[in-house]
Amino acid sequence: MRWSRTVAMIEAHAEGEVGRVVTGGVLDVPGVSMLEKLAYLNDKDDSLRRFLVFEPRGYPAMSTNLVFPPSRPDADAAFIVLQGDRAHAMSGSNAICVTTALLETGVIAMKEPETVVRWDTAAGLVTATATCRNGKCERVRLAMNPSFVHELDVAVDVDGVGKVKCDIAFGGVFYALIDPRPLSLRIEPDQARALVQAGIATHRALNQKLAIKHPELPGIEGIAYTMFVDRDEEGLLGATVMAPGRLDRSPCGTGNSARLAVRYARGEAKPGDRMLARSVIRSRFDVGFLGLTKVAGRDAVLPEITGRGWIHGIHHVGVDPTDPYPQGYKLADIWGDGFDLLK
Repeated sequence: MRWSRTVAMIEAHAEGEVGRVVTGGVLDVPGVSMLEKLAYLNDKDDSLRRFLVFEPRGYPAMSTNLVFPPSRPDADAAFIVLQGDRAHAMSGSNAICVTTALLETGVIAMKEPETVVRWDTAAGLVTATATCRNGKCERVRLAMNPSFVHELDVAVDVDGVGKVKCDIAFGGVFYALIDPRPLSLRIEPDQARALVQAGIATHRALNQKLAIKHPELPGIEGIAYTMFVDRDEEGLLGATVMAPGRLDRSPCGTGNSARLAVRYARGEAKPGDRMLARSVIRSRFDVGFLGLTKVAGRDAVLPEITGRGWIHGIHHVGVDPTDPYPQGYKLADIWGDGFDLLK
């Protein structure tokens, strides 16, 4: 065997959503701040993302996390999320995966009964408080980025779907939150393909119609995901649709942060509230409403997301110099049909 490149990763998942964590083979990417590194990966050179995420080294239902030294003095470490469409600023499930993986393997020293890790992300500082016992990271509580409503009750005509009404909010990235019931959809495993098709079509239509930009973080712009939102007698239900075409298996940390901002704006939540959020596979995050703040003069909520992560493997990927697919490939049979949403 001869490899011209090799990358070592820890395989982990947070409530069902796979988030690989790179532990060797990637030293850094250009950029002083995490925003600059994110921009480099998305706008200058996406070869590392393609190498790690696309087949045959990756697959649709996963993310890969790059870990770096922090770029700000109040943080302990930094990470960026690589997915099928692009690099993303923040993800709650991936923050849980990264925290769990690095604590349980000793990359970051574990302290019992709690370890605090302050993560530098392109969306801002995220503080993870891990409950630890007997060398196990049992739960991770995330103090998320300030989350705010961009616009409520946005209507858009979507090819093949019809008129879709949604709320647009920021929870670390921008979301369009959609009630599935007017579309005759349900958040159930057997509805996954129909949810994805409607979500991707709406994602496409919204980004063609709207220019959405974070008022304080240059480069964080556009709808990152659509999220179908419902509830039942146990609490909140959610299904986040990720380009180019699959569902988040976890309840979604950034999505529920955006959802909390909408619920506050509609008078459905107040500081101090706690609620249960469940995914399409009924995995669970606890959502807390820590308080209020301002982002560029507009009301913003301070969400808290709590969930569990598990290591399930150790993985090395590489490329032989004669391999004809060093950048990987993707096919619509499993990646979905949202290829125009890929960077």
